[in-house]
Amino acid sequence: MNIYERIAAAALELPDLKVTPAAFRPFKVHGNTLIVSGQLPVRAGAPVWTGKVPSDVSIDDARHAARLCVMNVLGWAHLATHGQLDRIESVLRVGGFVATSEGFADAPSIINAASELLTQIFGQPGEHARIAIGVASLPLNAPVEVEATFALAS
Repeated sequence: MNIYERIAAAALELPDLKVTPAAFRPFKVHGNTLIVSGQLPVRAGAPVWTGKVPSDVSIDDARHAARLCVMNVLGWAHLATHGQLDRIESVLRVGGFVATSEGFADAPSIINAASELLTQIFGQPGEHARIAIGVASLPLNAPVEVEATFALAS
């Protein structure tokens, strides 16, 4: 089963994304490495959830937000690989950031949802190094942001 079939089997779909002018790029390919900038839980340009975890956004919703972030990461990876996600040989690293309420110290449990989804989609090559940290705020008042680095086949 290829990557696109695994995404469909999980009842997920890639977002339709377009590069727009900005001070940074949503992705960068260098040699056989693809880096995708931090992605928020947005659909059609609008945040699906906003606020801090767990005071404004439940732990369960934050985990769903992390999964949506992954789908946005994969949407950019799809664009970067010209529609060939199967060029991804390995997920190397994931960075996960959770906007946390005071006293909440379990950001890793939220980012686990992102890690689990990547492993579900890519299998063993989806296993990765990771950072998962709580932060005071994120862009658009998002509760979660996820970035990723991938190894590409030539």
